[in-house]
Amino acid sequence: MTADKAKDECGIVGVYNLEPTSDRSVTPFIPSALLDLQHRGQLAAGMTCFDPGRPHLLLTHKDTGSVREVFRLAHVAKAKAIVEEHSGVAAIGHVRYATSGRDQIEYAQPFERHHSRTFKWFSLGFNGNLANYSQLRDHLTKVRGYHMVHDVDTEILLHHVAHALRGESKPVLVDAFRELTQSLDGAYNIIFLNADGDLVAARDPMGFRPLCFGVRDGLFAVASESVALRNMGIEEITDVEPGQMVRVDYETRTVHLERYAEPCGHHHCFFEWVYFAHGSSVMEGRTVYDARWRLGEHLAQSEVEQMDENCVVVAVPDTAKPIGDAFAFSLRIPSLEGIVRNRYVGRTFIEGGERAQKVRSKYTLLPSVTGGKRVFLVEDSLVRSTTLRDLVKRTRDEGQASEVHVRIGAPPVIAPCFYGIDMSTLGELFAPAWLTKGYTQQDLDRVSREMATQLEADSLRYLLVKDVAPCIGLPHKDLCTACVSADYPSTAGESIYQAERTNGRHRTVGRAYDGVLADVPPMAGH
Repeated sequence: MTADKAKDECGIVGVYNLEPTSDRSVTPFIPSALLDLQHRGQLAAGMTCFDPGRPHLLLTHKDTGSVREVFRLAHVAKAKAIVEEHSGVAAIGHVRYATSGRDQIEYAQPFERHHSRTFKWFSLGFNGNLANYSQLRDHLTKVRGYHMVHDVDTEILLHHVAHALRGESKPVLVDAFRELTQSLDGAYNIIFLNADGDLVAARDPMGFRPLCFGVRDGLFAVASESVALRNMGIEEITDVEPGQMVRVDYETRTVHLERYAEPCGHHHCFFEWVYFAHGSSVMEGRTVYDARWRLGEHLAQSEVEQMDENCVVVAVPDTAKPIGDAFAFSLRIPSLEGIVRNRYVGRTFIEGGERAQKVRSKYTLLPSVTGGKRVFLVEDSLVRSTTLRDLVKRTRDEGQASEVHVRIGAPPVIAPCFYGIDMSTLGELFAPAWLTKGYTQQDLDRVSREMATQLEADSLRYLLVKDVAPCIGLPHKDLCTACVSADYPSTAGESIYQAERTNGRHRTVGRAYDGVLADVPPMAGH
C-alpha cells in the first residue's frame, strides 16, 4: 500500500576544493548538504571521496537509512571518524528514495566502478528515471554483452559511462557525456567523480530535475537544490541549463560550464515547486515558497463556498502550509494548525499492516481548532487517496468538524510519470480512468463530485492546469505537466502511456526503477 503523496527519487551534491596548494578536505560538507536534501530521499544515503594521497583514490561510504543514521550524526566521535576516514579534496553525495522495497545497501548510491586505469575508475549518483529503460537494458546485455546485477537505472548509466570511456587513452569528458544523449530518453541528473579527480554534474537535455552550482572562497559546490549551497555560505548560484554539464578537473582546479547536448526544449517538472523542493530553494529564478503562495491564491479565486465565521483552513503539514495560508488570507478566514505532524515518525509508505498505524501516528488532530467548524482541508497534491481519506474521516470524527471541504493546490493527476516520480501506472491513480487529455471544466466538476464522495468529504476542488504556469512564473511550454495533462515531452513517455491505455495495464509489474516499479515495454529513444 502506498501513500497519497508522489515522491521524488533522489538528491545529489558535489563539493570540490579549488585551491591547488591546499589539501583541505571537503568531506565534512557532504553530510550537512545531504541533510538539506533529505526531503528528496530517505531510504539511503552515501558519498564517494577522492584523495590522490592514498592507494584507494576513490573511497565510498553508503548505507540504507536517513542521513543521520548513515553518517552516525547522533554520535559525534563516530561521525568524525567517518569524515576523517573518507577525507578528500573532492566528494560527491546522494540521497535515495524508492518504493520497490529494494532497501539493501547495494542499491544505495553512489555506485562505484573499479578499474586499474584511473580515468576508468569512477563513481556516480543519479536523480531521475530512464523512460526507455527496457530498450537500453536489452541493447547493453544482448548487443554489448554487459551483465545486469541490480536491474536499476543507475546500473544502466554506469555501463553507458563505462562504454563511453572505452579505449586506451582518456577521452574528453564532454565527448563521453555527449554519447549518452544518443540513446537515453527521460530524466537524468548525473553526479560523477573519477580517480583522476575529475568531477562532473550533468543535467539532461530536457531539464526535468533542478541542478545548480556556485563558488565561494575556493570552494565549489553543485547540488539538486540551492538550499544546500546557501547553507554553505554560497550566495551567487547558477542554474545548470538543460544539456549542460559543470566540470572540475584536478590538475587546474578550475570550473568549466560546458554544453554536452543540445537542449530539447525546457521541461522542468512542475511538481518540484508544488511539493518536492525545499520551500526556501530557488529554481529557474523562482522561489518555491512564493510559487506555493500563488497556488493558494489561485485556488481561492475559484472558491464557490460561502465563507462565514465558522470557516477555518487547515493545511496538511508541511508543504501545503503556504498554499493553505494564501488560500485563507485571500478569503479572509483563519488558517490554523488543526493537524499536527509528528516529525519523528518515519516514512509511512511501507508495506504491510504496520503502515496503517504509522499513518495514524504521523498526524494528531486538534478538536479545539476544528470542533464545530467548516474545515477547508488544504493539500498540495492528491495522487492516490489512502492518507487523505483517513484524514478526512479523522477530521470529522476526532476533530469533530461539522463539514470537511478538501482543496488541492494542483490539478488532478490523470497520467503516470515516467521521469522519476513514483506514480508509474494508471491503476494506482485516484482520478478515474475516463478523465483524460483535454478534459473540460464540466468533466472536472463531475470528477470532483465523484472523488469527494469517495473521500467522504463535503466537497473537493482542484487547481486548474492553466493556473500552474502563472503560479510558478514560467511559460507553460517550459514545464513538464505530463501527469496532469497527459502531454508527454519525450517519445518513450508518450509511447508507454499510449501502450498502457491501449492494453489496460493497470498493474505494477516488471523491473525495479531506482525509485519506482513500472511495466516498461521497449520503446524508441530520442
